Amino acid sequence: MSEAIARDIVRRIGAERLPPGTQLPPEAKMLEEYRVGRGSLREALRILEVHGLISIKPGPRGGPTVDQVHTRNFGRMASLYFQMDGVTFRELIEARQIMEPVMARRAAELSDPQLRAELERFDGKNRPEEEYLPEAVDFHQLIALMSGNRIMSLFGQSLADVLLDRLSDALFPKSRRREVLSVHGAIARAITAGDAELAERLMREHMDDYVAQVKRRHPGLMQEVVDWR
Repeated sequence: MSEAIARDIVRRIGAERLPPGTQLPPEAKMLEEYRVGRGSLREALRILEVHGLISIKPGPRGGPTVDQVHTRNFGRMASLYFQMDGVTFRELIEARQIMEPVMARRAAELSDPQLRAELERFDGKNRPEEEYLPEAVDFHQLIALMSGNRIMSLFGQSLADVLLDRLSDALFPKSRRREVLSVHGAIARAITAGDAELAERLMREHMDDYVAQVKRRHPGLMQEVVDWR
């Protein structure tokens, strides 16, 4: 019963295109609508909360509120399945090696004008040290978004989130960060120019370099099983 209620709530959020921050009906109204006990309704809301689709605020003005769909929540859920199946970080990183060049190629082929304009800030110029890691994360997220396929984007970004959780510090040393930003700039220019082959090749080389760096700095990681975050 609780799963049926949860499915109906999700359908309603999607059908009515309720934006993040929208407050769902209060408990009393939902109990009346679904004609179920309080326990079944609360379990349904808890299911959605655990998956990061809603948040429940306490207090008289609280209640269930629609959350932003975030790749981190999807990655967290996926990591539970990865751990149960014994999936290693080698397999996760290999998946990124395959997906990232494909998404770069798609981004160049589609060349969305609005998103293409956002690529201009990844020009490879020097950045303050504190901006390096968030900028690197933003770059790959934007490429995933520009792939034009929401499933590829969701999977690509969520895998990066799982890795970022495990490798919380910047992977490349300070001595190589200017070079990495320069590579990002080259990939961005290839995408902006609509050169799909070049964008794919540069991203593949970049991901190969990323994997080599992981093996160098975290030699035991590749054999580790991905743990639930």
